[in-house]
Amino acid sequence: MKFSCIILLVLLVVPVRGMAGTEFVARVLTVHEGDHVTIHYQGRNERVALRDVDCPDLKQPYGKQAKHAAAAYLANRDVVVRELMKDQQGRMTADILLQDGRNIAHELVKEGLAWVQPGEVHDPALRDMEELARASKQGLWSEPDPISPWKWKPTKPARHNEK
Repeated sequence: MKFSCIILLVLLVVPVRGMAGTEFVARVLTVHEGDHVTIHYQGRNERVALRDVDCPDLKQPYGKQAKHAAAAYLANRDVVVRELMKDQQGRMTADILLQDGRNIAHELVKEGLAWVQPGEVHDPALRDMEELARASKQGLWSEPDPISPWKWKPTKPARHNEK
């Protein structure tokens, strides 16, 4: 039993690690949010987060715009997926490139529809793109004090039970 569990674990981990450092073509099936999509490749579907960026949640200002922009670029299109791997939170992340070579994360950051995640990033150029978007007041940077998704908490109105 223990041996079969180890084999199963190896079979589950090897394909993911085998994709790290590689590129492959996949079809985007669904754009869930600006930074989350479902792709189809090798006969299976996988939910993937864009590496190094965080778009506003759908209920935040510019959340729906980020989703619509990502959908305009990606929905039902073939894309190049680079370095698909699990991040520290256990999510599958990757760089997703359009057929013309543009990185979708770059496009969203330049349009002011995504923040660069705090901490170390794989692509330092993203920080410069965010600064340019901020300086030119693109998208969410046109707001006086935009709140990043990792700080934003939706507020729900208090429910009062009436008799």
